[in-house]
Amino acid sequence: MFFPWFNGSKVHTAMLVLISILSVNCIANTQIPDYRQMAQLAEYIGVDYPEAIDSGEIINNAEYQEMLEFSGILITQAKASKVSALVSKAEILEASIKEKKASSEIQQLCNELRSELLEQMPQATRPRQLLPEPATQSLFQQQCSTCHGRQGKGDGPTSIGLAPPPTDFTDRTRAMNRSILGLYDAISNGIDETAMVAYDHLSEEQRWSLAFYAGSLAFEEVKVEFAKSPNVTLEELINNSPTQLANGDIDELEKVVQLRASPSRFFSHSPSPLGIARSKLLEARSAYKNGQLEKANHFAVSAYLDGFELVESSLDTRDSNLRKQIEANMMALRKQFKNAENREQLEASLDATLAQLDSAEQILSSEGLSNATLFSASLIILLREGLEALLVTLALAMVLIRSGRADVLRYVHAGWITALVAGGLTWWAARELISISGASREVMEGVAALTAAAVLFYVGVWMHSKSHAAQWKAYIQKQVTQRLKVGTLWGIALLVFIAVYREVFETVLFYEALLTQSLPSQTPTIISGFLVGTLCLVVVAWLTIRYSVKLPIGRFFSVTTYLLVGLSFVLIGKGIIALQEAAIIGISPLPMTFELDWIGLKSTWQSLLAQALVIAVFVAYTIRSRLSRI
Repeated sequence: MFFPWFNGSKVHTAMLVLISILSVNCIANTQIPDYRQMAQLAEYIGVDYPEAIDSGEIINNAEYQEMLEFSGILITQAKASKVSALVSKAEILEASIKEKKASSEIQQLCNELRSELLEQMPQATRPRQLLPEPATQSLFQQQCSTCHGRQGKGDGPTSIGLAPPPTDFTDRTRAMNRSILGLYDAISNGIDETAMVAYDHLSEEQRWSLAFYAGSLAFEEVKVEFAKSPNVTLEELINNSPTQLANGDIDELEKVVQLRASPSRFFSHSPSPLGIARSKLLEARSAYKNGQLEKANHFAVSAYLDGFELVESSLDTRDSNLRKQIEANMMALRKQFKNAENREQLEASLDATLAQLDSAEQILSSEGLSNATLFSASLIILLREGLEALLVTLALAMVLIRSGRADVLRYVHAGWITALVAGGLTWWAARELISISGASREVMEGVAALTAAAVLFYVGVWMHSKSHAAQWKAYIQKQVTQRLKVGTLWGIALLVFIAVYREVFETVLFYEALLTQSLPSQTPTIISGFLVGTLCLVVVAWLTIRYSVKLPIGRFFSVTTYLLVGLSFVLIGKGIIALQEAAIIGISPLPMTFELDWIGLKSTWQSLLAQALVIAVFVAYTIRSRLSRI
């Protein structure tokens, strides 16, 4: 298997004639130009022109005639497309070839033409996954090495006498101007009248894997496991050569070359949350440049919720300041993407955020997360997400017990057990059946938190009015037995369900993200953190039940009142923050920055005003209640 299409040696005249015939037939029969073929021709001219012309002189007449013929085909198909920009660029290219202009100028014209073609052609199917590198290397040896050699240098045992000879994939000069898409098309379709046949018997994944592998061989000496990523998407990497992607920027070229050498970051079995964040921000930039501001904002929101948020706990244990900076910058970018007039500031902010994501990736990946970090992150995730749900469940259960209705605790148990099952099923469905975006998750959590906050506040105020033992005893005798009917009991079950369910799904996602950042050998460490967290929650539950039962009825209701109002304070703050992160509610930051996640406190006016309202209403009710008893 080889790719003479890109080789500098003479291509058979028969191949040229066949391409011409196919091109003419394509135009005559369909009037639709083959944009993919035109892109290949443009790439071929740009790569092999130096073999034909040097310093304005013809050094290989056969190659020069091919340049002229191929440029003529480009003009014919461009005219058939009726796209004036294509016709103009193709005609300029042909004129420049006839004038024997410098290779650098021809290369630039080919790149411009090819870029225009990429915009016109239907979007190519992108690979979702590549084979593991050892499997790809084995496939290359089986299918390609007889012509291209075991190292891809074009010196395989059957290469002798082949005309044109097999391509040397290790030739860096040529590889700088070759695209992965061109390699993939050559593998898929072959080259007629040459030894390069179509390998359409291979799966799409195998062909993409071979294309990426062949495209990496010229850059093997720069392979690094955790290189900084250039600001390109997978589609851009596939469609363009390293020279096109770098666009004259030396530093960017170095990073593009590293990415061509090690493209695996685009194809991890479990996509990296930071990789998702980077990809979404780049999509936001592209949408912004096209004037699609709402779409750009949507991608910016997704970059945080579907990507960065999932590694916040892990990064916090390593560099909390960097975590806070990235979070603040990603929130600020949302507003900037909505402003079409401040492009320079947006680009500066975006570049800074992408650089910070690179730093975060290096911190989390270059040395791997230590066992201590994984244990701490696992423990904190469970305690942070589970404590609120536990306290709500316990508070409601203890109210029923102290009301003499322990017989209906089954409704509370039904609520939290159903929430655990529903959370697991939702997580499974999100992985296997449907796609639940981070924004949808945050909306769900925000609405659930606000609902639970309202109900808990109401229950807390109601209990405060019965905090005196005599009042509670009278109320029990007259009201509780009659009012705790089936409908009310199912309402309690629903409240418990809401409080627990909102935490379960997010907890699973955080643990899944944590597993993607660890080695298989470190899984027991994550499990141990989870088990210790579970033990801590069990201890909290035991202490709460043990001591709340012993409290006098008046003191119990007084303590429980403040607990429920406190939980409503926390939940209303977290609910507002979740809706802000989902871009449902605006974000108005305070002049100073602070964050206390455990109590839902964050430096935005919206969340603080909502929490202040809870305190104000409760204080007003307390004062009114005391005055009424005087």
